[in-house]
Amino acid sequence: MTLDILPAPSPNFNNRPDGCAIDMLVLHYTGMQSGQEALDRMRDEAAQVSAHYMVEEDGTIFQLVAEEKRAWHGGVSHWRGDSNINDRSIGIEIVNPGHEWGYRPFPNVQINRVVQLCQAILSRHPHIPPRNVIGHSDIAPARKQDPGELFPWQHLAAHGIGLWPTNLSTATKEGEIDRLLSDFGYDPQEPHASLTAFYRHFQPDALQTPDLEKSRAVLRALLDLATK
Repeated sequence: MTLDILPAPSPNFNNRPDGCAIDMLVLHYTGMQSGQEALDRMRDEAAQVSAHYMVEEDGTIFQLVAEEKRAWHGGVSHWRGDSNINDRSIGIEIVNPGHEWGYRPFPNVQINRVVQLCQAILSRHPHIPPRNVIGHSDIAPARKQDPGELFPWQHLAAHGIGLWPTNLSTATKEGEIDRLLSDFGYDPQEPHASLTAFYRHFQPDALQTPDLEKSRAVLRALLDLATK
């Protein structure tokens, strides 16, 4: 399937380090009042921010940076022991006002296009494992909330994009939640923020009603899936 993608070149990119493989896909929300405002900002040289793609609420896809180039979307970040996330990742901005401007569910037409775009990217970059399809809040838990608890990660996983926990087991020990978070990829220096980011991605109900026993079971299931 061929995707209709509109070019919207940004000056905000540079070269990836020599020999650096692309092995991460990071999803964001724009967190601005409109898609046009976000697009303009990512194309403003003074802003020093960008992503490879942006997906509007009506499903329109814009490409700002070529995949082989290094876009500036991750900021200070960490995943699975690495802090050079922009070097090795592709970033997608998904238009949504975010928590500051009126966070709302993502329209079906938008998510359908996100799924198609992610599938196309993953087909071109076989070194991206499912556990490395993550949100901005996963790699920067102390700073970011996006794409947030309303983002349908389970739906994406059902279409071969990322992981979703299955076969939960409660055979876990008390007090090991921080280690499990770190083993999966979260920053061990930010255990509290990482737990909140984990809730947003994998256990959104726990933002209101924490359930550490279930959280440990979910993390165990994710780690099992990640090693298959």
